Amino acid sequence: MKPLAVFGTGSDAGKTTIVMALCRIFAGQGFKVAPFKAQNVSNNSAVTKENREISRAQCLQAEAARVEPSYLFNPVLLKSHGNGSVQVIVNGLVYQNQSVATYYDEIDNLKLQVQQSFGRLQQDYDLVIAEGAGSPVELNLLDKDLSNTFIAKTFNTKNILVADIERGGVFASIYGTLELMDPVIRSNLIGVVINKFRGDRRFFDDGEKIISKRFGVPVLGVLPFQPLNIDMEDSQSLQNYQQRLNAVKIRIAVIAYPGLSNYNDLDVLMADAELYVELICSYQPLDNFDMVLLPGSKTVIRDLQWLKQQGLFKAIQQFNKAVFGLCGGYQMLCRSLHDPDALEHEIAGIETGLGLIDDSVVYQSPKILKRGLYQLFSYPAIKGYEIHCGRMDKHPLYYRRGLVAGTHIHGVFDNDGFRSDYFKAVNPDYQGYAYAHHRETEIQGFADIVTENLDIEAILQALQAD
Repeated sequence: MKPLAVFGTGSDAGKTTIVMALCRIFAGQGFKVAPFKAQNVSNNSAVTKENREISRAQCLQAEAARVEPSYLFNPVLLKSHGNGSVQVIVNGLVYQNQSVATYYDEIDNLKLQVQQSFGRLQQDYDLVIAEGAGSPVELNLLDKDLSNTFIAKTFNTKNILVADIERGGVFASIYGTLELMDPVIRSNLIGVVINKFRGDRRFFDDGEKIISKRFGVPVLGVLPFQPLNIDMEDSQSLQNYQQRLNAVKIRIAVIAYPGLSNYNDLDVLMADAELYVELICSYQPLDNFDMVLLPGSKTVIRDLQWLKQQGLFKAIQQFNKAVFGLCGGYQMLCRSLHDPDALEHEIAGIETGLGLIDDSVVYQSPKILKRGLYQLFSYPAIKGYEIHCGRMDKHPLYYRRGLVAGTHIHGVFDNDGFRSDYFKAVNPDYQGYAYAHHRETEIQGFADIVTENLDIEAILQALQAD
């Protein structure tokens, strides 16, 4: 079976969710499917079965495909490190912090890593579905591309082009992309998918004819606008999330510092009809909230300095209700944070923390990457994972005393028992819900919509053709 690549006419066209849906659809037909993205740029990551780190998006796609996530699914991950530099993660392990220019200087070596990962997946899986990045026709970057032209030409993928109609200009975006597209990609193009359509589908019948007849490319389907409210990739997705606020019992202030990362820790809370979650992006009084949550941070010291500049540092110290820290937010709760080797910040130094936990943080290499079952908060088996360089002597995994609690473990609130007990302590009327069931419903529901509106048989025939 030939590999499949899903490209977009631009960023945020919906490639991630369509790949996710196709992974579920073809897995449901009995194929062993692997998602793939050669290079991703995201601070939202998770730990794989090999205790390696990849983008959370590829973990979601693996979940949809019902396979264990592997570092092979995302061989190159870039995390913003501030001041024009990125943390480069290769094969799931930190390589080094680099300027963008230095990163591009080493692109040939990264291409080799990508080739090796993709080749291994082709040996182990029936179908590899690769997600492109941005647009495949960024002409000034074609020689530096990993996720688009390089994959399509190296592995002779069959290709789908996704266009976002919600933004407007859908015909121009499709036509321009086709005209500028590499001939090899164009020759292997199965068709175009119109994504995020709102309203009566019949109003695009003429549009479909224009694309198929004038542009010479089939329209594989028109997908209705359908947000996927799990594993949000960036802070904008969080801002746009529409919460179901019909039974609010607890109000949570989530401190949304500039380096906010691992947004998926918030998914379970924002999907809970009993919790009102507000992102705090600048100073405001916290008195009206029942809880303050400090989530993960890619730049802990810089975000701690931001808290002080905003006036939120003192507001949190004076908050006399529940406070919870996750990973980087957990570290901020300590007395002091030491970065002797400038791993966390651009310069070595010590920063004063909130002082709510009697412990200090020291940043050391290598980064801790681990997942499994943890004994936390008197619970014998909480499922989660760790991604951090900070070490704490007294409370390395978790802390809870009075109103202050926290942990280095991501995903702790995904565990229904812990989440229910914690929030019942905040408000005894809290009931809780089954988060795993919610995730599965979201994934399958989205896949069902894609199945109903996309010509899956045409895609399958193209993949199986000689």
